[in-house]
Amino acid sequence: MGDHKVHSKEDLAARSQFLQHLLNDIAALDQLLKNQAIESGIQRIGAEQEFCLVDAQCKPSREALAVLEAVNDDHFTTELATYNLEINLDPFELKGEAFRLMENQLTTLLAKAKQKAAEVENRLLLCGILPTVSKTELDLEYMTPNPRYFALNERLKGLRGEDFHLHLSGVDELTICHDSVLFEACNTSFQMHLQIEAEDFIPSYNWSQAIAGPVLGIATNSPLLLGRELWNESRIALFRQSIDTRNTSFALKEQQSRVSFGTDWESGNIADLYKREIARYKVILTQDIEEDSLALVKQGKTPKLKALNLHNGTIYRWNRACYGVGGGKPHLRIENRYIPSGPSVIDEMANMAFWVGLMVGRPAKFDHMPEVMDFKAAKANFIKAARYGKDCLLSWEGKKITLSDLVEKTLLPIAEEGLKKVGIDESDRERLLGVIAKRCKHQNGAEWQISNYRNLRKQMKKDQAAICLSEAMINEQTKGNSVVDWPEVEVSTSQYLDPENQVSHLMSSDLHTVRSTDLLALAKSVMEWKNIHHLPVENEAKELCGIISWKAIEEAGDSAERLVKEVMNQHVLSVAYTTSIEEAVDLMKRNQIGCLPVLEKKQLIGIVTANDVKAFEASLGNQS
Repeated sequence: MGDHKVHSKEDLAARSQFLQHLLNDIAALDQLLKNQAIESGIQRIGAEQEFCLVDAQCKPSREALAVLEAVNDDHFTTELATYNLEINLDPFELKGEAFRLMENQLTTLLAKAKQKAAEVENRLLLCGILPTVSKTELDLEYMTPNPRYFALNERLKGLRGEDFHLHLSGVDELTICHDSVLFEACNTSFQMHLQIEAEDFIPSYNWSQAIAGPVLGIATNSPLLLGRELWNESRIALFRQSIDTRNTSFALKEQQSRVSFGTDWESGNIADLYKREIARYKVILTQDIEEDSLALVKQGKTPKLKALNLHNGTIYRWNRACYGVGGGKPHLRIENRYIPSGPSVIDEMANMAFWVGLMVGRPAKFDHMPEVMDFKAAKANFIKAARYGKDCLLSWEGKKITLSDLVEKTLLPIAEEGLKKVGIDESDRERLLGVIAKRCKHQNGAEWQISNYRNLRKQMKKDQAAICLSEAMINEQTKGNSVVDWPEVEVSTSQYLDPENQVSHLMSSDLHTVRSTDLLALAKSVMEWKNIHHLPVENEAKELCGIISWKAIEEAGDSAERLVKEVMNQHVLSVAYTTSIEEAVDLMKRNQIGCLPVLEKKQLIGIVTANDVKAFEASLGNQS
């Protein structure tokens, strides 16, 4: 997330100073390019590993800062939420054992984090979106107490002028309104970096855009959010909407999301790319900067371009152009931001070897992408891959081809030649690209999650299925095998409900309701059709205002003109979704009621019935 010493409030003097530094940084970069001062003749790879911390029930943790302090390693840093951390791997020169060295470092650092997490009864999980995350963990109390994160939240909300609205539609549908950017914390990724020569930056960047669809599609690993089955890589839609600063307007004008694939092929050089970004996107964060980058360049020194990097860090391109300084020398990188975390370390390294191999193996005919491929075809490929995964139909060189066939028959050979060209060991080429080849014919992470979640849902509620799925993911990741070899989840090994869990784990969320002004005959019919004995009643504001029971309907007789509000019980006991199961069950027994509505801000989000209580008590009996 970059430098944490930032300003969120509008200070015109500070903003003006920052903007001047931003303009100076662009002028300085122009000079560095003109002077051929950007590092060349060497190519390095790097990566950032984001991961989730979960408790014994596989629910999001609050222990990120405690684990970070215990690890005491500069490779680790915070992320937006208290249940996420990030590892910044060292850069490795792209040759010989580069991938093996990176894999060994990643494995060692994850083991270190795992050990320290265990001391606070936490575990690690690599996944694009944590299956067990709920609305509870999206409150601001779960945001890491870091000035930059709160500043980002404040400025994005200010620019938008209204709450964030999320609407994702896949096999299921999710529509929700939220008052912070913390939905972005649901996303964890494996961000990959590749150093690029200055004179080849734009051709490389355009090629990275062209291959983004197939690379993403073969690696999807984020199909679930809040118990809904959405896109194969739901992170793409979720991240875009979770920090969208655009507001609704009567004006028909172009508004580009800060999370973007782009609008066209790039041209010129990297400085030109940055100029287009500055022209399009408002500055939302500023900071005090002492360095005069333009003066440093004139003195023959290397500037860090702090203003440019801060602004660039608030624009979330799926392929991001990066300027950095290492060993006193400036260099350029492309950062791949769309690959999800997990399913395992070897899967992540396979994704990286595939992407890097493609990047360095680019055939000459793709040096000028505007002449070879329509940009909208590349963008459409990316969206289709995110939605449908590896079996979608893509457009490539004017022809339609399945993503799996494109990867297997066209792109894997390019990646193999690319890795061979830079001297990557044959054993690593075969091992890592072999994982990608297997995925073409077998399963990737999204497919494994979808298949098992559907099976689990036949036998348990959403929260139980999410816990069971997450538990299986942790177990398989510990074994170190690729997801192509992961077995089906055995329901007999699932983790049963704990009385201290929230009642949201027990409740049913597939609800049938009636309005208070509906005919009683409608309520009776719904209850007969669905074989239910209690029916929640809502008012015009969709707030719970009563419960109608089958007993009340029987006592009301067959009056066709009576309304629901004349018969319903208006004095309804209810609980919040954060109430413990133990407390909810006790409340039902003490008051001898057959159902208990679960509310959030007066709106019904679930219901616990006597049958749910019986199933819960039976699961406790099975455990003992």
